[in-house]
Amino acid sequence: MGLFDGLMGNASELNLADVNKEFAHVLASSEMIEKAYKLIRDLFIFTNKRLILVDKQGLSGKKMELHSIPYKSITHFSIETAGTFDLDAEMKIWISSTHTPIEKKFNKSLNIYELQSVLAEYVLK
Repeated sequence: MGLFDGLMGNASELNLADVNKEFAHVLASSEMIEKAYKLIRDLFIFTNKRLILVDKQGLSGKKMELHSIPYKSITHFSIETAGTFDLDAEMKIWISSTHTPIEKKFNKSLNIYELQSVLAEYVLK
């Protein structure tokens, strides 16, 4: 991910081996990471059981807040594809008992349809 994309709020896909190495200690025994994306320093990780939002804090980024969202708590979601003049794709996720969705933007190189398919697979079980 380029610095410009990071500053513009875009996310890019991460290598799963690296993410597994860093977050293996937070996974349940039967849980596997399916996809992972980075937004400047923050991450969002899709496992076969839940969505994990990682908020890295402080100057070093060693302090982290992990927010776990079971897929059954996701009431609905939407995607917006990138266009000619709007180069960003966007995903919105609504969680039960909240009115405001979680919003994430992605650069044009990300396949937003693939990301939507991963989320749909687990939300629609």
